[in-house]
Amino acid sequence: MAETGRAAGASSATVSRIERGLSEHVAVVQLARLIAVVGLELSVRAYPGGQPIRDAGHAALLGRFRIRLHRDLRWATEVPLPMPGDLRAWDAVVRGTGWRYGVEAETSPRDGQALSRRLALKARDGGVDGVLLVMPDRRRSREFLKAAESLRPNFLVSGRRALELLSAGVDPGGSAIILV
Repeated sequence: MAETGRAAGASSATVSRIERGLSEHVAVVQLARLIAVVGLELSVRAYPGGQPIRDAGHAALLGRFRIRLHRDLRWATEVPLPMPGDLRAWDAVVRGTGWRYGVEAETSPRDGQALSRRLALKARDGGVDGVLLVMPDRRRSREFLKAAESLRPNFLVSGRRALELLSAGVDPGGSAIILV
């Protein structure tokens, strides 16, 4: 242990704790050095493991939108697109009787063209009647929307009208950009 520790730049006590599984926090770099000293190579893999962690702003935005919906509407988050092998998902889906809309929350959009393309593809592949783009009601969002001309043709229903209808439990009638 002492020789391994010296070669990897760690104390023998540290090496002993790691080997016995007593170190709760071991840096990946430190572990890679230790196993390289004994002729091993570190390999790490990531696997899907349930709901992803959302940042607080994104979750808060979806929460502000959801509380404005009629209580009879159904709501689900992180809804995969209905295509086998497709890893994309809607941030949320809101459903009423006979209709379903994909919800995308954008807290800090920067590229209107890229956002427009991404949403158009998800609308095409997503098995929904339309897209509800939800953004925070702040100056930065309004400035972005003024500059993002490529978004306008895809969102024909006014956000205020869509929110009124959704608050009443009614189909919003098409895609909309909603500021909350």
